[in-house]
Amino acid sequence: MKEDSAKQRILRAAEALFAESGFDATPTSRIAERAGVPKGLVHYYFRRKSDLLAALVAELPDARIEPAVVVVPGDLAGSLRGLVVELDRRFNRSLALSHLLWREADTHRAVRDALAERFQQLVRQVKAVIVAATGGKVAIADVDSASGLLARAVSHRHATARHTEDGDPAEIDREVLFIASALTRGQ
Repeated sequence: MKEDSAKQRILRAAEALFAESGFDATPTSRIAERAGVPKGLVHYYFRRKSDLLAALVAELPDARIEPAVVVVPGDLAGSLRGLVVELDRRFNRSLALSHLLWREADTHRAVRDALAERFQQLVRQVKAVIVAATGGKVAIADVDSASGLLARAVSHRHATARHTEDGDPAEIDREVLFIASALTRGQ
């Protein structure tokens, strides 16, 4: 197996140390020590410590999911469940990094902006799944409201997953069923 590059070792060390101590409390000298590289190499790859944080934001797994991957035409609840399962799968691959970034969003605008864009991307994905699963037969205002609600529920779940054992899949399933039922009532 190929050994990690120095740049990757620096990123992994920064991720671990930021998660342990926080961004502001972690000096670049500790990052270099943990990565097993000279401190100057940290600055060679990442001019400022905040550039390390930006690089970690960029490493979040792609959360874009094509509707065709999860949509079951005519089955809105099943389609939304499929979306949530796929989002959870991707989120779980970067659990520590996601938690670190949620925490650092309070004090770092670039992180906050990146997470806000990811949230808007999630809203657009939920909307696309609803439209595809219902054949566009639901009023757009209702689709917009439902997309925002489910995106908030999923985001909250991911932001607090570190505090629960399993993220309570039954809870999100109740929310999915409620939204699907409300949108398809009368069709």
